[in-house]
Amino acid sequence: MAYIVDFKNVSTVGLESSPVVDALAGLRANEARYFMNKYKHEFTTVPASEGQNNIDRVTRILKEERNIEFAAKPLETTRFQVENIDWTFVFYEDGLAVNVLYTIDDPKKRAVGFKLSEGMEIPQELESKFKFARQKSKLAGTIRGSFFVIKGEY
Repeated sequence: MAYIVDFKNVSTVGLESSPVVDALAGLRANEARYFMNKYKHEFTTVPASEGQNNIDRVTRILKEERNIEFAAKPLETTRFQVENIDWTFVFYEDGLAVNVLYTIDDPKKRAVGFKLSEGMEIPQELESKFKFARQKSKLAGTIRGSFFVIKGEY
């Protein structure tokens, strides 16, 4: 069942099994606020069981671009298009959020982003491959993030 993410009253719905549930809920709400403020888009997620095609998309891009496969269990996902950008998000049980930004008409602006919830360790799959910048969020505390540019066509 789809869940419209509320960034005013942060909820842990769908994320309860995460060891950093409050921080992950804050991170998800932070994304919802961004899309509402920038694009007037309502950020809606579905349980991983209902969004397997989104998970498969992200898994394929990670595997083919950087040979990354996460051991963590996906909890929620979403995919939508705003303006000329196709976005896919997967929120993992360990507190990781992965997004794929894929412009429809500009292959130079395509990337995979990683955001780590406050309190989680850097996943082993990313530890030595990426440097993470810190960002403060009223909803999510300290978020650490990194990204890489997508080279292939998906």
